[in-house]
Amino acid sequence: MFRLDCNDDHARLTLDRPEARNAIPAAGWAALAEIVREVEASDVRFLVVTGAGGTFCAGADLADFPAMRGDDAAAARFREAMRATLDRLRGLAIPTVALIDGPCYGAGVALAMACDFRIASLTARFAITPAKLGISYPQEDVHRLVELVGPGQAARLLFTAAPIHGEEARTIGLVDDHMPGEEALFDAILANDRESLRLLKEAISRARRGVRSDPEMDTRFDALIASENMARRLEALRRK
Repeated sequence: MFRLDCNDDHARLTLDRPEARNAIPAAGWAALAEIVREVEASDVRFLVVTGAGGTFCAGADLADFPAMRGDDAAAARFREAMRATLDRLRGLAIPTVALIDGPCYGAGVALAMACDFRIASLTARFAITPAKLGISYPQEDVHRLVELVGPGQAARLLFTAAPIHGEEARTIGLVDDHMPGEEALFDAILANDRESLRLLKEAISRARRGVRSDPEMDTRFDALIASENMARRLEALRRK
């Protein structure tokens, strides 16, 4: 249900299960983790995550849930597989962009939030619906939601389970930009230095964890300034 297309510049990970609105089955999280590992081992500059058939992701596949009834261990395995995959995606050293069209619900929102940047079409729709099912949302994903939209908007989305459209998602901070415009964003990323992007992503990650100052990051900062690569790029800018 996942398709990975790589070129010299970037990789595109497509959720491709349109008959189920790209819902992710319980067994799909391990498969997705393997794809993320493949991206980790490649030389691509950034990763785009998107969905096929006019849908980003309808969430976890609810057809798997009846088998977990009365089986806390099975539920824990599902939660842990989802958590490990989203954390691996979040931990990629390269920039990640979620390109969202159509429905993006439940675990689909969690998948999008694990990316660095979210671009949505005006026809995108977002909803976080565990309260309708009598379940909760993983704590790590609630934390990311609160971080993006604040506790009040997070409470509204979780307590009502009501859908919002792409424009409102941008207004509250769940989405960072709207399509069209993704190509300009991709070109801007590709114009920049690979090692700079990796260090900047790591700096953002540490800042999210509350790190205000870090000797290791200072050392890596100094090394990039002193590098021959920086001198070459500076000379290229001067020539322009």
